Amino acid sequence: MRYCINCCIHLLPNDLHRQCFRCRGPNHNNQKCPVCRGENKIPLYTDSKQMKLLAVLEVRTDHRESWNGFFCLRKGKLCSLIFGLIIMTLVMASYILTGAKHGLLLIPSPFHYGAFASNPSLMDNESLSDVKDHYQPSKMNISYVKDYPSIKLIIDTITSKIEFMTRQRPDLEDLRKQEPHMFSVIPNKFLPNSKNPCWYEEYRGNTTTDPYATNSYALYSKRFRTIFDYLRKVFWNHLYHYKDKHYRLRCLPHFYIIGQPKCGTTDLYDRLRLHPDVRFSAIKEPHWWTRKRFGIIRLRDGFHDRYPVEDYLDLFDLAAHQIQGVLQSEAAKERGKMNNIIIGEASASTMWDNNAWIFFYDNSTEGEPPFLIQDFIHAFQPNAKLIIMLRDPVERLYSDYLYFASANKSVEDFHEKVAESLQLFENCMLDFSLRACVYNNTLNNAMPVRLQVGLYVVYLLDWLTVFDKDQILVLRLEDHASNVKYTMHMVFQFLDLGPLSEKQEALITKSPASNTRRPEDRSLGPMLPTTKAILRDFYRPFNTKLAQVLFDDAFLWKRT
Repeated sequence: MRYCINCCIHLLPNDLHRQCFRCRGPNHNNQKCPVCRGENKIPLYTDSKQMKLLAVLEVRTDHRESWNGFFCLRKGKLCSLIFGLIIMTLVMASYILTGAKHGLLLIPSPFHYGAFASNPSLMDNESLSDVKDHYQPSKMNISYVKDYPSIKLIIDTITSKIEFMTRQRPDLEDLRKQEPHMFSVIPNKFLPNSKNPCWYEEYRGNTTTDPYATNSYALYSKRFRTIFDYLRKVFWNHLYHYKDKHYRLRCLPHFYIIGQPKCGTTDLYDRLRLHPDVRFSAIKEPHWWTRKRFGIIRLRDGFHDRYPVEDYLDLFDLAAHQIQGVLQSEAAKERGKMNNIIIGEASASTMWDNNAWIFFYDNSTEGEPPFLIQDFIHAFQPNAKLIIMLRDPVERLYSDYLYFASANKSVEDFHEKVAESLQLFENCMLDFSLRACVYNNTLNNAMPVRLQVGLYVVYLLDWLTVFDKDQILVLRLEDHASNVKYTMHMVFQFLDLGPLSEKQEALITKSPASNTRRPEDRSLGPMLPTTKAILRDFYRPFNTKLAQVLFDDAFLWKRT
């Protein structure tokens, strides 16, 4: 029994193969037809048993025949293939457009900080993304280099460029010109019978006016609306009436916990607020001095309306109500009792975050900010007290990475981000001063990890240009973790707080630690030994200077 391999039609004996449409056609010649002659075919003979179609084998010597199967696809399959390609193209286009809009594209873009804009007024009119256009891409990308000697060369270059230059303090009149509204709201003097800086301010609203209707903290954050709902209910009960006018008590903090992030500031805050004479702002970290007064909620979202100083003062109304209760008590009126309640504020960005200056202040010198946060705080509160909690900057950086990194966290990823950040910092230091690089917004946003936050001494020296050393208490997290009672006694003494009962002290010192590392982050284990060695080398000259300024070798962090 024979079969036609072309059309697989069963042929009878002596069949001349006239049924095959691929072999026969008009003017067909069996002798000249290669198919009929079998030149390119291997004839297949079977016995009389029935044979399945799939058992037929075909061997072609002409490879052009292999394309026939593709063009013979049924229309349904071809349409399905084309439709699938269209869908895949649309999905990829959607990803690219969305990623470009929100900055989510996984495309490395290290910046070379070769030239700061020489015209500050030009920078004021640019968006955050536009500022990056002032920098050229780096020719060298060491994001994936894990060779310690290679990275050590970068650190040596940075170290050779370090100079701790004394900063010139701006004039008070220059500060007034920059923030005229703030100076019109906050007075020069405060109530003499209050330990905390407070004053009475005339309230011109009526009983139908919502005093917090325009507060930006209430408008932009759902978390704080409950707090302001309560303040609305009690607001009218705390107005002071004098000569047919209404006055409200306004207060600023007596002390600030100014830094640093991931150094135990939350734990210190939670313990301090248990003291009967200490109150805090309604929000733990208002970030007003560093961000909100410039209209920054998140830098990646650009700028919003600036939060006026009145919105910041509203956050202390709960504490002001209690201070007012003390001042208006019968004992205070009769014997001139002093109010000993003090207010604190615990924004961990206050010490270091001056990223917004470049968008608002002119007259910068070689990329350095002409005004810093401490200049304005000192202008209003020259007697303010400042608390700083620090930890080993190497461990701080790793903790910072674990806390803020959203996905793909690993010790290898941390190492790569450290290497890239060091290169970016080196590129800046080759052309500009240490202070210019530390306070540079674009550099700080470009670095994958926040190396600059651990340069404690740079910030501390700038704060010491406006505040006396005895107004600043510097603590170590390592000491606080090993002996909470001792650390808290230092804080109580620094703030001149009254004595506590044994029960009150136990409540403050024996409560569990706050804001510890999350279990999923602990599972990653410690950083790579190579990464730790690199960071030790980078932070060493800064730690050495810090220990000299504070006269305490514990800030060298040699044993951690």
